Amino acid sequence: MAINTRYIVANKKYAHIFFDLDNTLWDFEANSIETFRDLFIKYDLENRGIVSFDKFIQVYHKHNSLLWEFYRQGKIVKEVLNIRRFSMALDEFGIGDHLLSSNMAGDYVEQSPTKTQLFPDAFAILDYLSSKYRLHIITNGFEEVQFRKLSYSGLRKYFSGIITSEEAGTKKPDPAIFNYALSFCKADVNESVMIGDDEEIDVLGAFNVGMDSILVDYAGKNNQSKATHRINSLQELYDIL
Repeated sequence: MAINTRYIVANKKYAHIFFDLDNTLWDFEANSIETFRDLFIKYDLENRGIVSFDKFIQVYHKHNSLLWEFYRQGKIVKEVLNIRRFSMALDEFGIGDHLLSSNMAGDYVEQSPTKTQLFPDAFAILDYLSSKYRLHIITNGFEEVQFRKLSYSGLRKYFSGIITSEEAGTKKPDPAIFNYALSFCKADVNESVMIGDDEEIDVLGAFNVGMDSILVDYAGKNNQSKATHRINSLQELYDIL
């Protein structure tokens, strides 16, 4: 079990557990790929000059990552992000079709939340934790999309509080969203822990408000985390909580 022992607090008693959603419980990568395959076929992109699905995904991810960083910094709004990530990707293949970009963006937002692939042991660990703690979500995803993901995947029933960046008016890792979540859920920071996959957004965000954290490092690459605990699978939560 990969636990960062430098930050362990012995016999710590928690009452509230805050989860990230994407790439922590909901397998964003797998669900996204499934959605993109549907769109690739629906819009016949191969016959429009994009002969490789893998190449299209690579180009899309490049632009999507950049635009999401702009969105987190408040430089663009979600409506711009949603369409531009498709238009910029298509432009690289010489497809300057705004209607196509708009249609693909709309379909992606509509269809991707209906995909239901979760990380291994998600239901089992949530069944276990929900009998002992109050569970909540803190997410930077679009509000309408995140609620649909929770509903379609069967996760909604586990969580008392669902805090989105749109509702809070700010995004992780801003301390304000963590303070908002604590207030909304009537949780004391000393009795709370954040579980997420991102060192900067989840772990350091929690760290900056004095909240313990658990980094879910599925790839096993982050050995320098400031997280209270570092795990490689959700199953390891049994040993901590």
